[in-house]
Amino acid sequence: MDNDLKLDIFSSEFSTEELNVSFIDAGIKAGFPSPAQDYLTGTIDLNKELIRHRETTFLARVSGNSLHDAGICDGDIIVIDKSLEAKNGDFVVAFVDGEFTLKEFRYDEKYKCAWLIPHNKDYEPIKVTEENQFLIWGVLTYTIKHLRK
Repeated sequence: MDNDLKLDIFSSEFSTEELNVSFIDAGIKAGFPSPAQDYLTGTIDLNKELIRHRETTFLARVSGNSLHDAGICDGDIIVIDKSLEAKNGDFVVAFVDGEFTLKEFRYDEKYKCAWLIPHNKDYEPIKVTEENQFLIWGVLTYTIKHLRK
């Protein structure tokens, strides 16, 4: 099992107040620079944007690098919604045989098993069958990256 992951789960007690920050609704180009102030359109409420189901949403800090090649890195904060049903290709927090892991979920119809796929060549996929103790704890909906220390 991948012992690389440690999640620090944060409280699900989100403020009922709006969390408004300035918002640029023009699409930021990753090419020729343009003055962003010209496109400032108001504010956006991060609670409404990031949290669909307040009662079943949690934040966690990722510790580990098994999803590094998917852009989910050590130190990122992830938004997890426990009310969503996992679909193929979703990133999930799964409980497998007594341990939590964060991986891409794939269901293998042919072999009637699930696969938890890392995105780092140093880790092997985890095959999950009916013999495993297995639970999808939640589905990752957003990743918040810390780019500057």
